[in-house]
Amino acid sequence: MIGPATGIKRQFYYGFASYLSLNGFGVITFDNRGIAASKGGDLNQVNASLINWGRLDMSAVLEELKTRFPNTPYHLVGHSAGGQLVGLMPNALELTSMFNFGSSSGSIKYTPYPFKLKSIFWLQGVIPVSNALFGQTKSHWFGMGEPLPKLVAAQWGKWCSGVEWVMWKWGLEQRCMPICTPN
Repeated sequence: MIGPATGIKRQFYYGFASYLSLNGFGVITFDNRGIAASKGGDLNQVNASLINWGRLDMSAVLEELKTRFPNTPYHLVGHSAGGQLVGLMPNALELTSMFNFGSSSGSIKYTPYPFKLKSIFWLQGVIPVSNALFGQTKSHWFGMGEPLPKLVAAQWGKWCSGVEWVMWKWGLEQRCMPICTPN
């Protein structure tokens, strides 16, 4: 299972998925709800959030992987949010292993300058203004993947700007995998 980064289409992972497939792995890549082929209709009307991506989308993809490739170990390769949101999956403990890349905490609290200023501009400027004007974040205008559903971008901005990250803000401590316990 290849968990995509925020706003990144499944096609981005095609080369890697093909390599894995040619080397004996069953692979599923996917678009989270509200992204590319999973957009549905009007992006402003889609029921997408980072929480839904972890709880619903990633869980459903793991179930599909188990259906297509039964009785085998299941692995997650998570890119950014695709690795961060695993703690929200109710079936996460069914994964045998996971490898994450670019899956930092997301918090900008200790981010060095000048990147911190760019992050603040993006998270506290572009996201809220774009959401207010367009009902979505026009991230593609900035070379940051696909347009993002409003709640996805708003949660991303809130989580990265805060002291806490992902599940701790939402009281989901009980759903987190044992390796994700709070300090």
